[in-house]
Order: sequence, then C-alpha cells, then structure tokens
Amino acid sequence: MTTIFTCHDQFDDMMTCIYDAWASRLGHSNVRLLTEPVGNLELFCEYRHVDADSDKTTSVVHSIQKKISFKAYLMVYRAAMSDQPDKLDAIYRFLVAGFHYGAKITDYLREPVVMRMFELNRKVGNEAHYHKEFIRFANMQGNVLVSHIEPKSNVLTIIAPHFADRMPSENWMIIDDNRYTAVVHPKDQEYYLTALSQKEMDQLSQETDDPFVDLWKGFFHSIGIKERYNPKCQRNMLPLWYRKHMTEFR
Repeated sequence: MTTIFTCHDQFDDMMTCIYDAWASRLGHSNVRLLTEPVGNLELFCEYRHVDADSDKTTSVVHSIQKKISFKAYLMVYRAAMSDQPDKLDAIYRFLVAGFHYGAKITDYLREPVVMRMFELNRKVGNEAHYHKEFIRFANMQGNVLVSHIEPKSNVLTIIAPHFADRMPSENWMIIDDNRYTAVVHPKDQEYYLTALSQKEMDQLSQETDDPFVDLWKGFFHSIGIKERYNPKCQRNMLPLWYRKHMTEFR
C-alpha cells in the first residue's frame, strides 16, 4: 500500500512533509507527496496530512545546504513555488538522489528527477523574470506604491529582492491577488511577507487618481508605430494573462 503524505501549499509545510515522509521509513518507493487540495482520492492508498513544524523545516533546509549544496537548495525553493501538482514529489525524488550523489547531482541532467527539477525551476524563473519587467505601481493614499499581480507560480518572494534593491527609500506593496498575500516594503526597512483579509484586499484594489497613470498611457500610445502594429508578435512577447494589471492595457 502506498502512503501519500499531504500538506498545505506553503514552503514550511512542504519541507515538514518531506521530513515526515523520510522519517517514516516506509521506503522511498512506497511513499508519495502531494500538496493540498488533493482532488480525487486513490484506492488502496493511505493519506497522512502533515502540518508545518519550524524545527523540521530548519533541519531539512540545513541538510540540503550542507549535504548537497546551496545551489540545490535554491532549486528546491524555486520548485516549491511552482503551480505544478507534482512539484512536491519531484522535490522529494530529487533530494533522494541528491543525498546519495552530493553536490554533483545538479549536473546529472540525464536523470529524470533532475530534469524535472530543471523544468520546474525554468518555469518559475521565467515567470518571475516577466513580472520584474511587467509590474506596474500606482500611488495610493499615503504615498504608498501598490502593484497587483496574478501569477501562476508563487513568485512574490523571488521578485521582492529586485524591487527592494531598486526602490529602497519608497513605501511599496506587491499583492498576489490569487493567494491573498503581499510583500510589504516600508521606507528604508526590510520587506516582509504577509497574508491579507478580504476587507484589506477590497481596500487595496480600489482605483486611484494617480496622475502618472495617464502620463504612462499617453507615453505608451505615443511611441507606438501604427505601420508596425503586430498583435500576434506582441502576444508572443507579452502573453495576454499578464496584461490585466498593466496600466497601458487597461
């Protein structure tokens, strides 16, 4: 019988789930790991829900960095931010191989578990890169710059250092509308991640009278060349689902 360990789709929960699955000593081939919600339950499988434990998370993170490499840890973290349903089990299989081969595991690209990790990393990395380019801020009451995004992967903590480095003396927020979370950066301080209530989301989603919005729209349209208008090429470079919160496409 296969034992399926499940947990919430949060990094601490996933690392704890990996710890418990490994410590169960049921055999790597007899366990699977999934993030919740699971969906359709399978026959002849035992399901075990796992809650986050900070000590177990720290233990797993430390083991990855010490026994494999920091590069492997970054791969695990980015893969954990993916929206793919098999990500947690893929991370587990990668770690099984990683603890056996050590730091050189990241070079074994022919191994299916390593290739899957690279695929997850590439997808999350590409999406984070796009959001660094496409994020638009609006000035809300209190001189707070606010941006809304709806990423497929959970890229908030990946893109936050980019904006903290470029806007260290500004009050700004980047809000993930899909997950009701936000990165908050107070002026000249460290940013932090926080969850938002429905009331807070409604307040932060209100339209603003930022004069720079009209200026940016005017600039966007004025530099366009009518004879070179090519919506198909534009969609290749800027997919439609990114445009919902982009000022120039509203």
